[in-house]
Amino acid sequence: MHTYFITGIGTDVGKTIASAIVTEALEADYWKPIQAGELEYCDTKKVIDLVSNKNSKFHKNSYALQTPMSPHAAAEIDGISIELKHIKTPKTKNNLVIEGAGGLLVPINNKNTIIDLIEPDYKVIVVSRHYLGSINHSLLTINLLQNKGFDVSIIFSGNAHKTTEDIITKMTKVKVIGRIDEEPYFDKNVVKAYAEEFRDNL
Repeated sequence: MHTYFITGIGTDVGKTIASAIVTEALEADYWKPIQAGELEYCDTKKVIDLVSNKNSKFHKNSYALQTPMSPHAAAEIDGISIELKHIKTPKTKNNLVIEGAGGLLVPINNKNTIIDLIEPDYKVIVVSRHYLGSINHSLLTINLLQNKGFDVSIIFSGNAHKTTEDIITKMTKVKVIGRIDEEPYFDKNVVKAYAEEFRDNL
């Protein structure tokens, strides 16, 4: 059994859809340690709505914050401080998919960032989406993870951009799990189709 940590090169790059696809592909458990904002329809609820297998369990956030901001700032508004010791990985005998918040260096308090949630034996999946500056953000993210010795792979999200994707893979030698296209919508059937496509690369 493995733990897969899904991070992005920034916010709004498609981490939650990627998390749903990986969760479905592996029939894994899912956990979002820190949710900031959108508590009415949080990322966990979105993934529940997109996963169709009956084996996945969905674990409670360690921190559910009211404001859609960087976790350290959202926690301050809520009058609390996020502490690593209170973020405990759920016990499961299943594969586990963990979805981060924003990118690797998003602060969770005055000392720690999202990367501090990643244990050495986790498999890390980076979600990269093309935009002006995304090559830089992708290389910074992947190089940081590789320099720390993590097992890193990548999922491309959104419309294909060959020159961007080629240079990222050439410069990092990172394994590509697949691409999530710019679909008109995502539902259980779409997620299941991607899950079947990605399964062998996970």
